Amino acid sequence: MKQHQTRSPEYFYSFDVFDPTKGWALKPNLVNLPVFESKVLNSNSKGIRGGEYSYEKIEKKRILVFGDSFTFGEEVSDHETYSYYLQEKLPSSEVINLGVHGYGHDQMLIYLKEEGIKYRPDIVILGFVYEDTQRNILSFRDYAKPRFVLVNGQLELKNSPVPKPEELLKKEFYRSKFIDLLTILYQKYRQLTKLQEREAETTTTAILDEMVRVIRGVGARPVFVYLPVFNEMTISGTKLTREEEYFSSYCQSRRIDHLFLRPYFLSKAQSGVQLKTMQHWDPLEHRIAADAIAAFLTNIEALQSPNLVTPPKTVPRQTN
Repeated sequence: MKQHQTRSPEYFYSFDVFDPTKGWALKPNLVNLPVFESKVLNSNSKGIRGGEYSYEKIEKKRILVFGDSFTFGEEVSDHETYSYYLQEKLPSSEVINLGVHGYGHDQMLIYLKEEGIKYRPDIVILGFVYEDTQRNILSFRDYAKPRFVLVNGQLELKNSPVPKPEELLKKEFYRSKFIDLLTILYQKYRQLTKLQEREAETTTTAILDEMVRVIRGVGARPVFVYLPVFNEMTISGTKLTREEEYFSSYCQSRRIDHLFLRPYFLSKAQSGVQLKTMQHWDPLEHRIAADAIAAFLTNIEALQSPNLVTPPKTVPRQTN
């Protein structure tokens, strides 16, 4: 799958801050920071995009949304993310966007445990991007990051606390370039033999299992949403892609409410709507995602069924 597009450092990193447990996080207390050329970014005192939120239980249903840059809203303003639009569609709920650009599911799990559960959520949405499975087997992406490895079937956290950038730069000075070359060649071999893909999916499955355990352990409901990115949005037909198959198999085996957004994007494209299939979503794609997620949440709540998915005609059936 195509990699996320890199960004020039002057604004790609301007809103990041080092975090010893997750590698990096959104800087707190940002006020109308100009980003993405003509967009605006704000963060609250806890480094969450948007306004302040109390840990106290509220009368409204509280929905947490985890994910990477597509959930965070790279290239759009605060009021143009699918979390923001979801809040508009569901005024009786409170939607908190805990997406962070560049995160893998490992960092999302740590964030959920450290911060997410403090909000006593009713629903936790995971904006699933398949590419993030590869991030789960990395100890460095943009910055150093933590990594889970499986030891006797159990997750074991490595590279934590995460070293600071300046510490890594000191080590890099003494690092052998020949070792770097051997590492590159070995990684290429792993890619060609599918060893890397299998490790990524096996590790991801264990991470998602722990995420679901934590969510259900606080009495919340996990809802996983497959976010199609780049050219995925316009793949025609009802057959699941290889990446969607992994997601579908996981969610069905764990009896998790899940939704595929590709049919909704494809329907718009077939009606003549021009979708952005390069880099990150525009407000239009975020709006489409929010509309679909809002309808889905309303549907499963009305049916009082935690596992039934009623897809549109262009979607393969997703009943568990």
